[in-house]
Amino acid sequence: MTGEWSFLRSPRWAGYLALVIAFAIACCALGTWQFNRRAEALTEIARIDANYDAEPVPVAEVLPDPAAFDPDQRWRVVALSGEFLPGEEVVIRNRPFGGSSGFEVVTPFRLDDGTVFFVNRGWIAQGPDGRPSEYAAPEPGHVEITARLKAGEGTIAGRTASGNELATIDLSELADRVGEPSFTGAYGIQVQTGADASQPPLAASRPERDEGPHLSYALQWFVFAALAFVALGWAANQERKALAEASENPGRDRDPRTGRRNGHPNAPKPAKVRRTPTDADVEDEILDRS
Repeated sequence: MTGEWSFLRSPRWAGYLALVIAFAIACCALGTWQFNRRAEALTEIARIDANYDAEPVPVAEVLPDPAAFDPDQRWRVVALSGEFLPGEEVVIRNRPFGGSSGFEVVTPFRLDDGTVFFVNRGWIAQGPDGRPSEYAAPEPGHVEITARLKAGEGTIAGRTASGNELATIDLSELADRVGEPSFTGAYGIQVQTGADASQPPLAASRPERDEGPHLSYALQWFVFAALAFVALGWAANQERKALAEASENPGRDRDPRTGRRNGHPNAPKPAKVRRTPTDADVEDEILDRS
C-alpha cells in the first residue's frame, strides 16, 4: 500500500470496512431471500397452470392414502361421488372475500366407499350479530361433484372451536367430529358453475398468476450491497485528496508562529500590535489631563 493510502491501515478505517461488509452481507441475505420467494411463486404458478383446469380424476386415484398429500397436487381437480352430511357441517370464521370478512362453509361428504372427504362449499357473509348469514343447504341425496384439492390447515395456538365455528380447516379435528374414516391430508374446494356460483356460499375466486415484485426487490438489495463499497471507496479517496493537499501546502491557512490552522479551537489569539502615538494623540492626552 503506497504512502498516500497508508491511512487505510488505521483502526478507524478498519471499522468502516467492517461495517460495510456487515451491511453487504445483510443485503445479500435479503436478496437471496427474495429470489427464494420468487422461486416459490413461480412454482405455485406452474401448479395452477398444470392442475386448475385439468380433467377431474376420482379422488381415490389422486389420494390413495387419505392421510397423505403432495404439495404438487394443489388445485388438482378430483371427482367425488356420494352424499353430503349437512348435520356435521361447520363454518370457518375470519375468512376474507372481496374486502370483507365472513365464514367459509365446510361440509363432510361421504364417498360411495364410506370414506368421508371434506368439501369447502364457499364463502358467506357475516351477519349484523356477528353470526353467519343465511346460505343454501347442500344438495340432498346422492350427487356427483368436483373439487380442487388443498392441504389441511392444522391448528392455531390459542384459537379454539366454538360450537360449529372453527378457527381453521383442521382436518384431524373435523374427522374426530364425524367419527368415521376420513381424508386428513387434503380437503377440496367445490367447483361451482352456473347459477350456484352466484348464490351463497360463494365460490372461491381463481388464484392469481402473479410472481410479485420479488425479482426487482432482490436486484435492489444486491445493488445496495455494491453501492456500500462504492461509497466507502469514494470516502477513502476524498480523505486521500485532503491529506495530499495538506502535505503539498503545509503552511496554507496556518499561523506562522504556531503552525496551527487558523480557526483551530486551540490556536492562540494573535497579540495586539501597539501603535506609535501621533502628535495629535499626545496633544489630546495633555488636554485630557489639564
